[in-house]
Amino acid sequence: MLEQHIKIIDSTGNPAPLGLLAFGMTTVLLNFHNAGFYGLSSMILAMGFFYGGLAQIIAGIMEWKKGATFGTTAFISFGFFWLTLVALIVFPKMEWFEGPTKIEMAIFLALWGMFTLVMFIGTLKSNRALQFVFASLAVLFFLLALGDLTGNTAITRIAGYEGIICGLSAIYTGLAQVLNEVFGKTVLPLFPVDEN
Repeated sequence: MLEQHIKIIDSTGNPAPLGLLAFGMTTVLLNFHNAGFYGLSSMILAMGFFYGGLAQIIAGIMEWKKGATFGTTAFISFGFFWLTLVALIVFPKMEWFEGPTKIEMAIFLALWGMFTLVMFIGTLKSNRALQFVFASLAVLFFLLALGDLTGNTAITRIAGYEGIICGLSAIYTGLAQVLNEVFGKTVLPLFPVDEN
């Protein structure tokens, strides 16, 4: 019996820009709040649930379909981070559960910081733009954890400004991928790692 070898060509789009933009735009909006520019409103919560949460999960599932373990893990994990964060804020307001204490939030954020730091190691084989996103996100989580642990609002405000930079870097990285693909050349550089 003859074996048939069928080569499947992947013609699906790159889901990474969707995930990066969902993460970046939601991060910017939340960190304008952390920096003290405005309060915590339904605008942030809705963005966190639908775009930061659901869109990243969809992007992660699309990365899985492409066989990309890093993208799957990152986007699905951070998508559920946003859904969890919204639940931590909304559930106590609905009187379903008690809200987390400052120490509990510090542990929650520090754990996400450790996860992000390890994921940053995975970006060392990627481009500098993505490395910056993950490095600055790890710093953001640790700063937010420190702010909650100490109760020092100045640290949380500093974290807010740092988070705006982190979110903008993710937006840049996502849009660079879109524009570079559309134009078939480097419109916005991603600063590839020199493999030599």
